[in-house]
Amino acid sequence: MTETGTATVRKESESEENLLPLDAKLGTAQHDLPDTAPMQLIAVITAPENIIVTADSPKTAKKAETSAKSATGKKASAQQANPKSPKADGATKPKTAKATKSKHAKGKQAKTEAMSTAKAAVKAAAKGTAKGTAKGTAKGTAKGTAKGTAKGTAKKTAAANASPKKAKDVTAGMAMESAFDLNDSQWYLNRELTWLEFNRRVLHEAIDERTPLLERLKFIAIVSSNLDEFAMKRIGGLKQQIGAGLHDLTLDGRSPRQQVIECNASVLEIEATKREAFRVVRELLEAKGIVFESYDTLTLKEKKQLREHYYNNIYPLLTPQSIDPAHPFPFISNLSLNLLVTLRYPRSRELSLARVKVPVGLGTPRFIRVGKGDHFIPLEQVMMNNLDMLFPGMRIVSCEIFRVTRNANTEKDEEEADDLMAMIESELKERKFAPIVRLEVGAGMEPLHRGRLAAELELDEDNDVLEVDGMLALRDLFEISRLDYPRLHDPPHHPIDHPQLPAERNIFHTIRDLGFLLLQHPYVSFSTSVERFLREAANDPKVRAIKMTLYRTSIQGRIIDALVQAAQNGKQVAVVVELKARFDEATNIRLAELMEEAGIHVTYGVVGLKTHCKVILVVRQDYQGLRRYVHIGTGNYHTETARIYSDLGLITCDDTIAQDVTELFNYLTTGFTAKRNYRAIMPAPKLLKKALLARIEREVALHLESGGGVIQFKMNALEDGDIVKALYRASMAGVRVNLYVRDTCRLRPGIPGLSENIRVVSIVGRFLEHARIYYFRNGGAEEYFISSADAMKRNLEARVEILCPVSAPELTRELRTIFDCYEADHRSAWDMQPDGSYLQRQPAEGESGEGTHQMLIAEAKRRLKESLKQKKKPLQK
Repeated sequence: MTETGTATVRKESESEENLLPLDAKLGTAQHDLPDTAPMQLIAVITAPENIIVTADSPKTAKKAETSAKSATGKKASAQQANPKSPKADGATKPKTAKATKSKHAKGKQAKTEAMSTAKAAVKAAAKGTAKGTAKGTAKGTAKGTAKGTAKGTAKKTAAANASPKKAKDVTAGMAMESAFDLNDSQWYLNRELTWLEFNRRVLHEAIDERTPLLERLKFIAIVSSNLDEFAMKRIGGLKQQIGAGLHDLTLDGRSPRQQVIECNASVLEIEATKREAFRVVRELLEAKGIVFESYDTLTLKEKKQLREHYYNNIYPLLTPQSIDPAHPFPFISNLSLNLLVTLRYPRSRELSLARVKVPVGLGTPRFIRVGKGDHFIPLEQVMMNNLDMLFPGMRIVSCEIFRVTRNANTEKDEEEADDLMAMIESELKERKFAPIVRLEVGAGMEPLHRGRLAAELELDEDNDVLEVDGMLALRDLFEISRLDYPRLHDPPHHPIDHPQLPAERNIFHTIRDLGFLLLQHPYVSFSTSVERFLREAANDPKVRAIKMTLYRTSIQGRIIDALVQAAQNGKQVAVVVELKARFDEATNIRLAELMEEAGIHVTYGVVGLKTHCKVILVVRQDYQGLRRYVHIGTGNYHTETARIYSDLGLITCDDTIAQDVTELFNYLTTGFTAKRNYRAIMPAPKLLKKALLARIEREVALHLESGGGVIQFKMNALEDGDIVKALYRASMAGVRVNLYVRDTCRLRPGIPGLSENIRVVSIVGRFLEHARIYYFRNGGAEEYFISSADAMKRNLEARVEILCPVSAPELTRELRTIFDCYEADHRSAWDMQPDGSYLQRQPAEGESGEGTHQMLIAEAKRRLKESLKQKKKPLQK
């Protein structure tokens, strides 16, 4: 495939990009990691078929092998009895039948012996005389032996070079791998179900009495919006797989049909909980003077006022459509509220049907104020009680409400597109008419009408129709949650200006002197940091060029204003716009057109890959020549979300990072990979995943050598199977793994022998956790990284992402503080259980019970005060 415009070659050679060198102990072997990134360096955790048991320690090897086989046999037997059992040893424990109990006990004992032997061998290897062998493998002095072991082509050499302690390492690996088959689906949770579990935690904020009332209403709206998108994207995608006849099983062993059935059942449970939460919050709001009215309870005066409002502001917008043999069934737009009206002529028994769309949006609110207070009534109730205007002289027999959700997966093959923007515009049109995946109907709808709607919309009435008791489309509660009642909201939060970015000084002079700055949003102002960075770049006469990636932003935001201003000032401005950012496609198309009209060079990234990294590059004429200034972020360049998303950003003029970012932009604007030697940043899809897997392996090697291995990841989702398997292996080797995962997580923590050294924590609170941080203890030479990427297959293999090192001690201390806050949180933190459920932490008696976000707000204020004190010190001398 050749380049045409922005269409570029996607297939690159593995040797064309170099991985950032690891610790010297890894040598260069890591550069040869294949895409699947198997464990190459550590004999202790290689697959059983690649393990060589030498003759130097036959007794130890024999004992471990026998114990491992015994444990495996008992596990397999137990799985046959109960294949879905979540217990780590895979066995059930009957209350009767002593013989069965005895066998179970023996199996458990055998497994315990195997794991004990494994742990003893690991410990011996770490402390024994065979350290030289292990170090030699890590340093690359025995690469041939290590590769031979991994590939199974040099077994004799490995056996000849092995020592008694090495044999124990191998034996330990056999015991651990024999006890747990990492390809077994029972060790993995389902992506969709764990995401729904996340929404249960979000919904708990609406139930928690510690949450202010209007914030509780907001969380109900958030969950409602999330479930709508889940139906559009995830259920829609699964139904496409079913329609295509795909039966491939997920990593957790579920087919597309199984996932739809289980997801629908989970959604029903969440909906029931949400309805009850809304009922409770509604009653509590009434006591505060915020009332959701019912039309039947209104006074005659109020009804008259509403009828006048309806006639003047709603009636002109309505278009009733008849449903009969002479008229085709009307088009029903996505997520729209609709009235199904049954009516007849006064002297006729024949019934007719009509559909009326509720015109919410484009300036028409869902909730209409009644009187002068904060009493509101849903728009559909006003319409239902004034239908005589639409159907004069007709008898209204009944009026029922329904709502549809359409599939949002309408992506085309961009490799075959001559014009990418035209293709995206075509996708948006097709999405408007995409198949319907869900029908919601009001409780008590006539069964005949329900069945007819399902048939007309080509849905399975039993599985695709959801009956809702009460108000539909609770996502519209955002309107009420914004009411100005300070005591019913969280305490106001005002982001601080970064203490090291004085407003009176040129921002580029400040960055040049400091070298690095870490931005923590929303605790540090986005406006006075990132937006200011672009604003000053646009107007600084010494700035020659600005390059930037845009995934999501606001069309009316100051980001676009700054870029247009820069172009008008004669600077070279290049922007990589991701047109395929889900649900922001239309906005990004308008942005691209607007920027092109202003003279900005707009490209759309690399064919076949979404550009998800967040990067700004500013080229400035400094006193010593051209200098490059860079911003790398974990969040979007979006003014609004920067106030409610918890994200990180790095601003620097470091030459190595700047050169890497220059190479990245050259790749994004041409698609040509050529020979790009990244020395600091690690982009996906070529390097990022390999870098993470290599560092997990290195952590295991160093832990087996001297102990103290620690891995800490902070991300939104953990879905990639290779990463999960690597973390399981790290845990089995004794490495302590702390994962802070906001929503989807396939890994099951706390399973003895498999993941007993892994903890998974989810933080759900005032702000949306959105930052990605990756930490490795690395034998004391700690490594911190921030990233735009979650540990998801799509991020690591189908997007352009960035993993960027953070090395300055003052910045790594800030990142360590974030981890410490997660650890100390007894308000917003949820601990994941082995079965995938979560338990919320509770503050002990006497503890303040502050959540992570409140602690980080306080920490930002503390840093500001400390900075002000430092500035005052010279004046006091």
